[in-house]
Amino acid sequence: MSDAAITLTVLGAAVVLFVWNRLPVGVVALAVALSLYLTGVLTVEESLAGFGTPTVILIVALFVVAEALDAAGITAWAGQQLIDRAGTSPARLMVLMLVLSAVLSALVTPNGAVAALFPMVVVLSTRLGRSPSQLLMPLAFGAHAGSLLMLTGTPVNVIVSATALEETGTGLGFFEFALVGVPLLAGTILVCVLWGPRLLPHRSARSLSRDLTGLPADLLRDYAPAGSIARLTVPAGSPLVGVAADAIDTGDRSVHAVAVQDRSGRPASEVVAGGQLVVRGGRRGIDGFAAASGLVAPTGPDGEDVTCGLVSREHGVAEVIVRPRSGLIGERVFPGMVTDSGELVVLAVKRLGEVLDPATDEGENRPAADPRDHEVTLRAGDAVLLQGPWDALDRHTDDPDVLVVDTPDSIRRQAAPLGRRAVPAIVVLVLMVAALATDVLPAAVTAVGAAIAMILLRVVTTRQAQRSISLTTVILVAGMIPLSTAITQTGAAEIVATALIDVVGGGGLTLLLLGIFVLCAVLGQLISNMATALVMIPIAGSVALELGISPVPLVMCVAVASAAALLTPVATPGNMMVMEPGGYRFGDYWKLGLPVLVVYLLVAVFLVPLIWRP
Repeated sequence: MSDAAITLTVLGAAVVLFVWNRLPVGVVALAVALSLYLTGVLTVEESLAGFGTPTVILIVALFVVAEALDAAGITAWAGQQLIDRAGTSPARLMVLMLVLSAVLSALVTPNGAVAALFPMVVVLSTRLGRSPSQLLMPLAFGAHAGSLLMLTGTPVNVIVSATALEETGTGLGFFEFALVGVPLLAGTILVCVLWGPRLLPHRSARSLSRDLTGLPADLLRDYAPAGSIARLTVPAGSPLVGVAADAIDTGDRSVHAVAVQDRSGRPASEVVAGGQLVVRGGRRGIDGFAAASGLVAPTGPDGEDVTCGLVSREHGVAEVIVRPRSGLIGERVFPGMVTDSGELVVLAVKRLGEVLDPATDEGENRPAADPRDHEVTLRAGDAVLLQGPWDALDRHTDDPDVLVVDTPDSIRRQAAPLGRRAVPAIVVLVLMVAALATDVLPAAVTAVGAAIAMILLRVVTTRQAQRSISLTTVILVAGMIPLSTAITQTGAAEIVATALIDVVGGGGLTLLLLGIFVLCAVLGQLISNMATALVMIPIAGSVALELGISPVPLVMCVAVASAAALLTPVATPGNMMVMEPGGYRFGDYWKLGLPVLVVYLLVAVFLVPLIWRP
């Protein structure tokens, strides 16, 4: 059997395994690379070369950048802006939602955009009394269109640009994809606004994402039902500066100091200028103590008091449950106590739904001058409210002794104000986009530099960066790149290209693009659109070579068709993400997806050759 025949056999087997969907796609991709080596089609270096290509490095770096934008609260802020501006108009809501989804998709890939926005859309639909099924599928489709607005929209764009550079010596510009992306987005919006309400089902969601925007107020109600918890800033002129933490006199037995924190938010042994004092008690008593001591209540971005002082740009809270057989059972704690790490403060403890209030001797109505006079012995099932810097909460709540109710990371992203980390994140993003647009450095170098900057500026932690990288995507791309190499080197691409030319080549460029689009679109509904692009791009290049035309319009047709994965939930992770919260069934997708697919076909077959001449 010739190398070309072996390569086509491996290709066919890969497609069958992708459609069968019983094996992880990463395993299939690795098996493809291994098969090409074991059959002698490629050397071991060629079989594993995909893991070291600039394309894979660029994709990895973009995952980190996307995670940084989300961790900085930018995506949640964008979703909140959607809620504030949409009002009650269904058409305005649909347009704004699709535009926001597309813009985020262009920056952080479609799957990242859908993951960031669908919880906000579910919350929005609940507030407006609408079914999530009327909004979530258009959200995913808007992300598909947005993936073709910029080079960073999807790894397929990176591969297409690299192919154009290799074949013609000129890659595609950073914003050049928008020449097809904008018409695709406009057409998608038109279809969703005009026919979406009739083509989409009206169903209740099978699962809902938690809305954490009101969590601080909920925690205040649960853990301080008779009063408030507030963080007060200590100015330089306050008489409390220098006072030991255990010697603070509030002047009101209904108000007691829970914790003293330094400028960085860490627990401190004495009050320092620029630090914070966390107090608990009645609102009037807290206000009186603050006025007498010259303390300042922090304000939110709109000048309003930060809700009960629990959540801010730098500090947050975490509610943890003591697990059965936990090593914490039997430990004695009290509000204001600093944990062993020295970074977190215990604010309150709740047992069987009742707050064990140190000010009332665990239920008795006797004021306590010092919370330590009434320590609480922890039991299994006790809920403990902790406060501290966000990074400390992330580190110390990942503990087998406790169960975290809502992760600090999820609380920060939804409930914390858009804070300091958002500024460096936006600056790095703007610089990255400018560098990619002007091509001053190789794209992979620029993206890696942006990812490193996000970590060094502490926008995202190393652990978050590592978790953000989708190994499935990386392995899929790296494992399928050798197949593209083999298809080109062995002549398999020429065989398929010749067959395709024999069928549709005589009908001119329009019929040729139609044939490529249909083949690519059909495969894209059944297997990963990225895998489809990796298979079809070398074939499109060979077709162009056979006909003596530029490959750019053909590979752009592949890019558009690959993004048209709209007819099934398994076509993309973004489609799958909205299936459960939207209450969708398998057969719901094609009803709206088919008219949107027609928009993609018109752009790929008729608009693409007008922009990129063969």
